Amino acid sequence: MKKILFLTGTRADYGKLKSLMKRVETDSHFELHVFVTGMHMLSKYGSTYHEVEKDGFKNIYKYINQKSSSHDQMDISLSNTITGLSNYCDEVKPDLIVVHGDRSEALAGAIVGAFNNIKVMHIEGGEVSGTIDESIRHAITKMAHFHLVANDEAKKRILQLGEKEESVFVFGSPDLDIMYSDTLPNMDEVKDKYEIPFETFSILMYHPVTTEVDQLPQKVKNVVDAVIESGRQYVVIYPNNDHGSDVILKEYSRFETHPNFLVYPSMRFEYFLTLLKNCDFIIGNSSSGIREACVYGKMAIDLGCRQSGRYSEENVNILHCDEDTSQILASIQTALETHPDCASYFGDGKSDEKFIDILNNSTVWTTEIQKRFNDIDF
Repeated sequence: MKKILFLTGTRADYGKLKSLMKRVETDSHFELHVFVTGMHMLSKYGSTYHEVEKDGFKNIYKYINQKSSSHDQMDISLSNTITGLSNYCDEVKPDLIVVHGDRSEALAGAIVGAFNNIKVMHIEGGEVSGTIDESIRHAITKMAHFHLVANDEAKKRILQLGEKEESVFVFGSPDLDIMYSDTLPNMDEVKDKYEIPFETFSILMYHPVTTEVDQLPQKVKNVVDAVIESGRQYVVIYPNNDHGSDVILKEYSRFETHPNFLVYPSMRFEYFLTLLKNCDFIIGNSSSGIREACVYGKMAIDLGCRQSGRYSEENVNILHCDEDTSQILASIQTALETHPDCASYFGDGKSDEKFIDILNNSTVWTTEIQKRFNDIDF
């Protein structure tokens, strides 16, 4: 029986990994282990490790890699995660480490795997963005042995990085497995759980761009000015804990006594999806606006550079503008007047089936641990 270790550090990556983890747990060929760390462990962000526990996985290990007051020290949390995960792997001895995306916890997983001769599988590599996250994502690619990407465009980038074609699998975006499921709560359940009185609402999710922290105070002020001036009702979800998040939260304090805003540190993924499915539009710089809004035919207003390069003109549900109050207000008006069809550019909602097929492929287990660069003729 092969031991498969999943690493999750945020509510966002857990939403991507959850369906895959459930599929592994029910397969008799594999033993699932879950290493929970990062934002999951911080009360400031809702202690979302509880959501992992509620899903009933047998082998969960919780590790605090940072203090709530020290989230700006990304390099320190990276080193802490490496230490904790290395010790855990020495005890559990996994056959494969599965990581997702571009967070420092995923980078720690790739480093621990590479340095300890453990195979690493990276989900959603080969993508671009407008932040330091892109460099982290590509660094993970170079230490991972297998690459499960969302589309052919991402596959091409992986190949450009010198990876072998047989190590790259196009399997879509796994959060679609949950989005297409028939187990999502209804809107009344969501309203009851989170005490939401709004009949109509939009969603605001805005994260710091770590390479533009000096500009963040003015940018987030413009965003908050715009949504208040719009006169509409919003469900607001905390930013991630990257450098600059305190600047955003300080500005969000303006919402505290405003009747049009409800602010939450976190939200269970399935409940968030129901909100998204029923909102007027989503605004901010979260990947949810890029990946998930189109599936439900919802408009997304993408602010700034954080999602730069992750969509094209074919994504007709996405409006882009700078963090400028007048531009944002104009985009809100356009979003309210536009009603796109449902569409998916990142898979068919069957990533869990493809994932198990990949794990059951003997190639995964016979591939050499030593990677070799694959040259491309230009």
